[in-house]
Amino acid sequence: MSKTDNELNHLAIIMDGNGRWAKKRHKPRFVGHREGMDNVERITLAANKLGIKVLTLYAFSTENWARPKEEVAYLMNLPVRFFDKYMPTLMENNVKVNIMGYLDELPEKTYKIVQRAMSETAHNTGLILNFAFNYGSRREITTAMKELGGMIEAGTLKSEEITEKMISQHLMTKNFGKYQDPDLLIRTSGEQRISNFLLWQLAYSELAFSDKNWPDFDEDDLRKFVNDFKHRNRRFGKVDESDS
Repeated sequence: MSKTDNELNHLAIIMDGNGRWAKKRHKPRFVGHREGMDNVERITLAANKLGIKVLTLYAFSTENWARPKEEVAYLMNLPVRFFDKYMPTLMENNVKVNIMGYLDELPEKTYKIVQRAMSETAHNTGLILNFAFNYGSRREITTAMKELGGMIEAGTLKSEEITEKMISQHLMTKNFGKYQDPDLLIRTSGEQRISNFLLWQLAYSELAFSDKNWPDFDEDDLRKFVNDFKHRNRRFGKVDESDS
């Protein structure tokens, strides 16, 4: 593959820095989360224009329940605010909403709105806006192993029959088919870690980090990262002929 042939079909973003954005402006953390929510709409539309097929956003992790109760309550209400405000725009732009995570553990109001968002956009054929909400990758992989273990106990599967493809088919990204593994992961706010996000799926993804906090990450930043990705040399463990 040449250095200009990369297609960016699946983009994943760890939207970090909402609280720091607010702190720098001497505002409560919830103001940062609100600004971050509005930025989701801007970046989604920009990604759609760039032809990206799947945009996965890390919105709430299984570890985030340990945050202060007031903050968790606000974060649980953000999907309600987001879809109430932006559903017409998502429909107008043919965006399909998907939410992956342990949704049955969400408050009833949050659960109902995310289910409604998925239902109302189910027939859209454009970009898939995939929120990872109450999601943790280690738990996701553990769940997949339990499912496969159950099949072995039931006698419908032998351990030697388990393949990487089969494991992938038991993860929460399975419905994205050939796009289930991100091509590029971006993390904002200057932090350079994965934070229990898509650990299996990111095995050969390109990584990029922005010093900007999420509310300040704009369409121009996205385009720059996408352009940089297109010129990277992705070898997938193989040897590039130009290096030999």
